[in-house]
Amino acid sequence: MTPPSFEAARTRHQKARAAGLHPDYWYAVEWDHAVKPGQVVEIVFWKKSIALYRGEDGVLRAVDDRCAHRQLKLSAGNVKGCNLVCLYHGWEHGEDGRIAHIPHERFGKQIPKSKITTYPVQVRHGLIWIFPGDPALASVREVPAIPELAEGWPSVPVDATWNGHHSMIIDNVSDFTHEYLHEKYKPFSDPELTKLEVVDDRVHVGYRTKVGGDPKTEMVLNPSIDRGSIELCYSYPYQWSDTDGKIKHWCFVLPIDERRTRVFFLFLFAPDTYRLPFTRIRMPLAMVRGMLKIAKRAYIVPLLEQDRVAIEAEQVAHELHHDLPIPELNPAVQEFQRLTISKWEEALA
Repeated sequence: MTPPSFEAARTRHQKARAAGLHPDYWYAVEWDHAVKPGQVVEIVFWKKSIALYRGEDGVLRAVDDRCAHRQLKLSAGNVKGCNLVCLYHGWEHGEDGRIAHIPHERFGKQIPKSKITTYPVQVRHGLIWIFPGDPALASVREVPAIPELAEGWPSVPVDATWNGHHSMIIDNVSDFTHEYLHEKYKPFSDPELTKLEVVDDRVHVGYRTKVGGDPKTEMVLNPSIDRGSIELCYSYPYQWSDTDGKIKHWCFVLPIDERRTRVFFLFLFAPDTYRLPFTRIRMPLAMVRGMLKIAKRAYIVPLLEQDRVAIEAEQVAHELHHDLPIPELNPAVQEFQRLTISKWEEALA
């Protein structure tokens, strides 16, 4: 049986797993390097298709993914100059969403005044961001600041599309009770919840734990870093963590629908995080960046793959057993879900 819609859901758990994300925020949708001049790609935000394209002038633009004529997907067409061209009749759509050119006979008629919706776009942190909500709020809301990137911190970018609801991902990255799942890699161990604060649209969580217990990482981590605790925050709709101001990460989710989510991770490491093995000598940045490329393949991606498997299994379980009660023990997860629900109720109001 299909899980209930948000309106029909009876429990907090059901509502959280049916909620979308409020459109009045900036959402990471693609890496900047992935969209070349003259290229168009389809972006889906909560079942709404958006055509993102880079004109031949190098500027990014985003419009409804439908031709103003027969409603075909414009992402199946091509870019001409700064216009987006439908593959069927060749109608060109300008960056303002209006029809800019019709290549065939118009039978004595003027170009229709039809207009498709346009969306604010910007590039920050190597990512393309789209504002799918009220464009008047785009200048009020801000993309999260990540000053560490401008300061030259080494970073590891990772993205994936997982067959799971976005709330499952937020629960996963901030709920450390799933230590058992990562027994092989040991990113954290023996977690104890020490902090839970809800402030406006943020849920702050703290754990007393051992961060980074894998023996291979122990050899190169700076011993002066306090890895005995970690702070995390669900700063709606984003998520971040901080270990002693030296090891950080950001998680940005792009909700596709109730069953699929694209997720972008940025892992950040202070320049003095690593030392040469068995010494107290700071590892040169060039060496750190090379090591992190190896760590991404050998540790970070496989670690996230474990999360993917668990989240996708949870999605299947939810669809099969959504009517059964969920005895959630971690109060932090309950607060994550309450925030997701309240913001979606706000969006629907």
